[in-house]
Amino acid sequence: MNILTHLHLAEISKTHLGANLAGNFVTAPIDSAPQALRQGLWLNQEINQLCVNHELTQELMALFPARLSSIAADLMFVSFDHYLAYYWEEYHQQPLSEFSQKAYAELEEFATQCDEYHPQSCLEIIADMRCHDWLNNYATSKGIQQALVQRAKGHPHSALFNGADKLLAKMQIETETAFRTFYPQLMAYTRIWSRKTPSDYLPSGSAD
Repeated sequence: MNILTHLHLAEISKTHLGANLAGNFVTAPIDSAPQALRQGLWLNQEINQLCVNHELTQELMALFPARLSSIAADLMFVSFDHYLAYYWEEYHQQPLSEFSQKAYAELEEFATQCDEYHPQSCLEIIADMRCHDWLNNYATSKGIQQALVQRAKGHPHSALFNGADKLLAKMQIETETAFRTFYPQLMAYTRIWSRKTPSDYLPSGSAD
């Protein structure tokens, strides 16, 4: 999933925001990570796996033009972040502007270290995120364009992202319907996973 979604799911599951985001960049084994980060890294993997394999998301990705199949998941993730921001008050009790500032502060603290569990690629994202207020901007068309530009960076099929914002606008009904149906399920799964996290991945003092 994309950035806002991971941060929101980390918040509602009371897990580490930085680790939930860093999981998109970390390749080192979770078992060797600092204890405080393990649950968030593990949760990131569970969320990503469900999001690309669930029947609803598979059906949505199949609706994208065949020529865009290699970036269908990226387009879906960007659209989901947009609708989460747009309908934020339905999914979180705190205004998005307040949540964003809290998240930026926690992520900046996470970014004070740089190692294989605080990878540079993630730290660069965190710096840009606050500078350009990505989280609040996701609700706007400008934010969608910004997210697509970020997704295209370093992507092996970056040229396919050209004009993708116009395609997402045309597919609004399909993407919004999928999000509104799928996301409450993902929130429920996330809360369950946070309670059923393997004991070796729980923060110190959290194991039964």
